[in-house]
Amino acid sequence: MPRSTASTGLLRVAEPIAALAILVDVAIGWPPALYARIGHPVGGFARVIGWAEARWNISAASHAYRRAAGILTLALVVAIAIGVAWAATLLARHALGSAAWIAIGFMAAPGLAIRSLYDHVVPVARALAASDLETGRARVAMIVGRDVASLDDAGVARAAIESLAESVCDGVVAPLFWLLVAGLPGLWAYKAVNTADSLIGHREERWRAFGWAAARTDDVANLIPARISGVLLCLAGLGGWRTMWRDAGNHASPNAGWPEAAMAGALGLKLAGPIAYDGVSVAKPYIGDGRADATAADLRAALGIYRRACVLLFVIAGGIAWAL
Repeated sequence: MPRSTASTGLLRVAEPIAALAILVDVAIGWPPALYARIGHPVGGFARVIGWAEARWNISAASHAYRRAAGILTLALVVAIAIGVAWAATLLARHALGSAAWIAIGFMAAPGLAIRSLYDHVVPVARALAASDLETGRARVAMIVGRDVASLDDAGVARAAIESLAESVCDGVVAPLFWLLVAGLPGLWAYKAVNTADSLIGHREERWRAFGWAAARTDDVANLIPARISGVLLCLAGLGGWRTMWRDAGNHASPNAGWPEAAMAGALGLKLAGPIAYDGVSVAKPYIGDGRADATAADLRAALGIYRRACVLLFVIAGGIAWAL
């Protein structure tokens, strides 16, 4: 007797889709040759958002108009993401039947950034270990938005650790969370929201109204994943619980502070604090009460915690598939 539509629905998580997506991302990531030929799906979202922002974010328009335009932009890119992912899932199930989970796992893998994040942070650690500060600054500038020209070795190491910790949520845990909750459409809808937030969800005058919906939606989408990320990092780092509970609220974001505080506590470091953007110094509270002089060894230790957290995620994803 054929399976019912409900039993093969798009929200199904019994098949090891998430575990396969993790394996594919870790094994091959998004190959540079493929990126050079067709780009990346997130780049498609960025082009849609850029197109809408250029046409609808009119500086002379009212605040209400610009906020409405931002809501429309977000709805457009999310609708595209859900529509394409939904159609791809239906096609895979129609063409492959019970083996469709394999295709869906491969289509989910580009939504993760496990390998990409690791590959971007490792060169920073290598440069610092070789006492090559200029290369360390150049490498960390690829993953952070702050000014790096004045950073010393400790500043570069701390910036890389902070970025690594925060990205555990939006690059790894959150996409997997939404994959498990809402299938492939859920994962790619999250990536659309997260991309919109990174491009237009800023407080500067140009984006304050237009990016409001993107920023608030991203906050909601990361609410649970951020806390899961913090717990994972504490488990992987064998500590950091007290710092996470105490200092998570010190971050301007309602979510980013959880994994960052967990990492700070696990490493015994003091992260965050005063920072410069575009030449303007911004006073921010510290997260953690340990050492401020982070080293290449601390960054390598952070990468070790990251690797163990990813293994824990794989075990959890496999456990969910087995249990259901």
